[in-house]
Amino acid sequence: YNRPDLVDEAIHQLVTVAKHTYDADKGLFYHAWDESRSQRWADSLTGRSPNFWGRSIGWYAMALVDNLDYIPVDHPRRGEILALVQTLAEGMAAYQDPESGLWYQVVDQGGREGNYLEASVSSMMMYFYAKSVNKGYLPKKWRANALDAYNGLLKHLLVLDGKHRVSLTQCCAVAGLGGNPYRDGSYDYYINERIRDNDGKATGPFIMGCLELQR
Repeated sequence: YNRPDLVDEAIHQLVTVAKHTYDADKGLFYHAWDESRSQRWADSLTGRSPNFWGRSIGWYAMALVDNLDYIPVDHPRRGEILALVQTLAEGMAAYQDPESGLWYQVVDQGGREGNYLEASVSSMMMYFYAKSVNKGYLPKKWRANALDAYNGLLKHLLVLDGKHRVSLTQCCAVAGLGGNPYRDGSYDYYINERIRDNDGKATGPFIMGCLELQR
């Protein structure tokens, strides 16, 4: 749109998210951050929410690679976004389930009762890895992570019914923080949000990821 100031603002927002939500020990990004520390879900010292929700990381991953389409190659801060792509790729790879190739609803607690392999984060990460490789943001070895996610989605979450209709299952319908009734960001909150088939927040990234794998 010929608005370089908006490019600068987008970079500022992406870097600010990382500054306040990234946990170096876990290699993951928390769902949210409250600067005022006034929300009940916010840690009193850091302002961070208590858990790593898969789709929130997936949204951020997609935002990183999609914003790079509009950040000029000679922009002085482009390297910061490329570094975040590498950081996120390495962090999420550590939690990609080795048996299914997918990611859990609460990313770092795969073995905990009630947690489940979730379609939207798995589709978003497939897209992220595939596009990052296609664009040269990540080395080609990372394509394997996208392919593992793709094959896992086909094997575990795509279901064909008796009428030859395909459904993408195990999609978290929605999750957030605060509001009324109050969403506290606890583990129990995330695993008990409604699960449905063919949610657009999963099917859209799934299609986008498949297209990237075909490039």
